[in-house]
Formats: sequence, structure tokens, C-alpha cells
Amino acid sequence: MSPRMGRPPSKDPKSHETRIRMSNREVEMLEICCQRTGMTRADVIRKGIELVYKDLEKQ
Repeated sequence: MSPRMGRPPSKDPKSHETRIRMSNREVEMLEICCQRTGMTRADVIRKGIELVYKDLEKQ
């Protein structure tokens, strides 16, 4: 057995953390997105950032 055990290093490490405040409605919308897509909260938020960024690139 290898002396190094555990998870392999990520190709895209997530080393930054951000906290946000959300209204009850925003949390409800986020939860619905998670339930319907099977994605995590973080993945839904990352996807939202991608969508806004792509929209900005079109302008």
C-alpha cells in the first residue's frame, strides 16, 4: 500500500471561500434548483456565475 492515502489532488482546487446573505425566497429558489438538477448548492451558484459571465462576454 502507498504511504500517501486520501483524496487525489483536484485539477481545479477550490481555495477561496465566500459567504453571502440570502433572503428566504432566494434560499427556496436555490433549494428548488438543487432538488430538480441534483446539483449541490455550490455547483448551482458556480453555474449561475458562469451564466452571468457568459452573458457579459456577449455584450
